[in-house]
Amino acid sequence: MAKKPKLTHLDAKGAARMVDVSGKPETSRSATAKGRVTMKPATLKLILEDGLKKGNALEVARLAGIMAAKKTSDLIPLCHPLAIAKVEVDLRPDTKNNCVDVAATVKVTGQTGVEMEALTAVSVACLTLYDMAKAVDKAMTIGDIRLTAKSGGKSGDYKAK
Repeated sequence: MAKKPKLTHLDAKGAARMVDVSGKPETSRSATAKGRVTMKPATLKLILEDGLKKGNALEVARLAGIMAAKKTSDLIPLCHPLAIAKVEVDLRPDTKNNCVDVAATVKVTGQTGVEMEALTAVSVACLTLYDMAKAVDKAMTIGDIRLTAKSGGKSGDYKAK
């Protein structure tokens, strides 16, 4: 019989707890996440031509993603607040597939990883794109949000296939 994996955010009685990372060494860590907002061709055209009434959707979404990474511990229960060294949010319009691909990379030197910060940055950047363009396209979809790579820490490196 396979052994059940131990969930680190639960104590022996099943109560939620913040993981104690005080005994872990500080190491260089990074994580990259990706996601996508798919829309009508006309919506993407408006975004590319800076034709939305709310302003430059790509730049507002980039800023929102950066800000979100810095606020992850305020949004996700039990996440540790981190002294983030770098957040990079990249938005790439894809006219062939009528979408904007969003990627975020977060770096820190610390005792815990930054996967949640990268995922939060991507999620909020995607939500911001939706908010900026919803007046012209309520049928946009947000999806495929996932961790694509991480490095550092006890669990080592990860790269999505």
